[in-house]
Amino acid sequence: MIEIRNVTKSYGPLTILHDVSLNVPDGEIMAIVGPSGAGKTTLLQIAGSLDRPDSGKVIFDGTDIFSLKDKKLSQFRNSNIGFIFQFHQLLPEFSALENVAMPALIAGMKRKEAFANAETLLKKLGLAHRLTHKPAELSGGEKQRAAIARALINNPEVVFADEPTGSLDSRNRKEIQEIISELRLELSQTFVIVTHDRDMASIADRVVEMADGRIVGCEASANVMISKIEKPGLHI
Repeated sequence: MIEIRNVTKSYGPLTILHDVSLNVPDGEIMAIVGPSGAGKTTLLQIAGSLDRPDSGKVIFDGTDIFSLKDKKLSQFRNSNIGFIFQFHQLLPEFSALENVAMPALIAGMKRKEAFANAETLLKKLGLAHRLTHKPAELSGGEKQRAAIARALINNPEVVFADEPTGSLDSRNRKEIQEIISELRLELSQTFVIVTHDRDMASIADRVVEMADGRIVGCEASANVMISKIEKPGLHI
């Protein structure tokens, strides 16, 4: 689904990514692992269109995303890509329901439908009793579940997650791992996860190892699905 071709990225004299190429298969969980400074987050940001490479391409279902002008790229990102960050990045002045509905509203969905879909997702992720709570009133695990719901609201082709369990305790880390595994199985959702957490990497179908701005290994696990089912919508 996503082809990363010969991507190089530098900040000043420091080269972060050296001619990196990688394919992200549809319907799988891919984990990107490696030491700090390996270039994992930079690769994730470029693959997710949040940053531009100095050279190379990212081809998303046949579209060279960096050939798009900024407005079109923003629309493409909102429609096709979801993001989960280590510290959730929920807007503090809005409720969980409002935070989750926001990407759908930005995409032009009618308010009633956007909030209905957001409520369905939050209930699906065990937050039926937290719909009107603001982020300060949620636990760490609840915030991250709300962030997952927000990432899914526009039924994206792929969800990029940067250390999604990095700020959580062991119980909540396990919970988020299980949620992501279940979403992959139920919705055939594609995930690309940057993580230092080997337990999180263990749920992946494919583990990519990075070091010094290069891919040094890519191993498929026994979790890889032999056959892919058509991805259903979220109106369930």
